[in-house]
Amino acid sequence: MKYPIRSFIVVPLVLAIAFTSASAQEANQTTRNEASLTLRDLQDQPQSLSQYRGKIVMLNFWATWCIPCREEMPILVGLQKRYEAQGVVVIGASADEQRTQKAIPSFVRKQKIAFPIWIDATTADMQRLGLGEALPATAIIDRDGQIVGRILGPVEKDDLQNRIEWLLSDRQLPAPEAVVNNIEKLKKDHAGHKHEHGEEEENHEHGGVGVEGASTVPS
Repeated sequence: MKYPIRSFIVVPLVLAIAFTSASAQEANQTTRNEASLTLRDLQDQPQSLSQYRGKIVMLNFWATWCIPCREEMPILVGLQKRYEAQGVVVIGASADEQRTQKAIPSFVRKQKIAFPIWIDATTADMQRLGLGEALPATAIIDRDGQIVGRILGPVEKDDLQNRIEWLLSDRQLPAPEAVVNNIEKLKKDHAGHKHEHGEEEENHEHGGVGVEGASTVPS
C-alpha cells in the first residue's frame, strides 16, 4: 500500500486535514519521543539515527518537488554551518520517489548542502516520529536520541536557533514549545499570494511542480 506525502503549500482542504492530524499528533507526542530511523544515503549505504547519539540532530523531511521545502533549505544549511563545531547536525530525509530522486544531486549542489542526505523516507517514517504526513516537517533530537521538538511545516530561523541554543545550554530555562504548527501561517501566505497574483499566474510561476498536492511514495 502507498500513501501520499503532501506539500503544505497546496489545497486548503489538504491543509485543514493536515492541521487536524497535527493536533492528534501533539496529543500523542509523549509516546513517540524515542527517535529511530534507518534509511539509505546517496551512495546507497544504510544510515541510522543511532550513529548520531551524543549529537543534537535536526531531522528534516523534504522533497525536491516541495516548494516550502526548497524555501526553508537555506536556513538549515546556514544553521548547520554555524553550529556544526558544537555537535549539531542536520539530516535531510528525502521523500522523493524513484522518478524524482535523480533531481536530488543537482538540488544538493544548488543549495550548497553539506549535511547528510538520506533517501526513501515514507509517510510511515514520519508518522512513527509524530510528524504527520505532510512536507516539510522537522524533528529536533537531543544527544540522548529523544525527540524534544517537532516543527510541522517550514522551519523559522529564530525558532530553530533558539531550540539549538537551549539544547546547547544547561537546559535550566523552560523548554521551547514541544510542537510548532506553521500550517496556518502557510495557509494565510498562500491565500494572500493567490489574491495578489491570481491562480493562473501562480501555477505558471511554479511550473506545476509540487503544487498539485501529492506525491506517492512507498509506505
